Parts: sequence; structure tokens; C-alpha cells
Amino acid sequence: MDLGAFSVSLNVKDVEASKAFYEKLGFSVFGGDASQGWLILKNGPCIIGLFKGMIPKNTLTFNPGWDQDAKALPAFTDIREIQKALKKKGVQLTSEADESTSGPASFTVEDPDGNPVLFDQFV
Repeated sequence: MDLGAFSVSLNVKDVEASKAFYEKLGFSVFGGDASQGWLILKNGPCIIGLFKGMIPKNTLTFNPGWDQDAKALPAFTDIREIQKALKKKGVQLTSEADESTSGPASFTVEDPDGNPVLFDQFV
């Protein structure tokens, strides 16, 4: 099962300070709006999202339907299919996508250590 583009979403105290730090590591702004409290930074295939006050904890994020450049893929595994497959494997969901819909949706799980994993489909 293809989970789509991968990124790490960080809960930050100061978007500009975090941006400056990650730029020193070679990341550059790829998207977002600092005035709204969020930026997406990229270094090669590595993506980091900086979010001030938008997420409770640092989160692993998968975006079905997108490649690492946030471009829509012509074919991909829909988020509802991923959700169904994980449920069949006994993975507990902490939030669910409505399986009767299509298009954008999301769901979350937690790993054994309580780290959130977000599956967020935009297409």
C-alpha cells in the first residue's frame, strides 16, 4: 500500500526561529504562510512542516495522492482504502475518514509510543 508523500509536522513555538534554524540545515521554504503560523520546508525529498498552535504534538504525516513535490499523482491508493486495510490489520484509529465519501479526507493513528501519525489526502 502506497502511503503517499511523507513529512514530519512539528509543533513549534516560533515559526520564524524554526525557519531560520532549518534553513541553516539546508532547508528552504516550499509553501505555507508564516503570518498564519505555518510553513513547509524542503531539502531534497525531505519535508518538514512548521505549525504554531495548530497541532498538539510533533506528527508523522502521509499525503496519499501527492508526490514529494506536492503534485497530484495520476493514480494512488485512496485514503479510505488505506484506512480499511489498517483496520483489518487491527490498527486502532484515533480519528476516521468517512468511508462513504470521496476526495479529501484524513484519519489518524498513534504508534505504540503515542506518536501521532496523520494520513491527510488533499485530492
